[in-house]
Amino acid sequence: MTTANDIIESGRSARLRPAGNAAVKPAQQPAGPFEVAAAKPSARDALVTGLLVIYPAFAAVAAILAGLFLAGASSV
Repeated sequence: MTTANDIIESGRSARLRPAGNAAVKPAQQPAGPFEVAAAKPSARDALVTGLLVIYPAFAAVAAILAGLFLAGASSV
């Protein structure tokens, strides 16, 4: 494994490009998911989205009711 001391002792220096040189070519394809064409929503997508929204709401109400029942305040 090469260490910093090995590089310093060998006398090698970093080779930098002059400022006038052209930069490296940019990639032809953009990075990330920004240019991906979205698929047309299906009924399955709507069902999953509905479950993701509705299920936590029902779970919260059920947890509150269970807490009231266990605390003995179900008659309120």
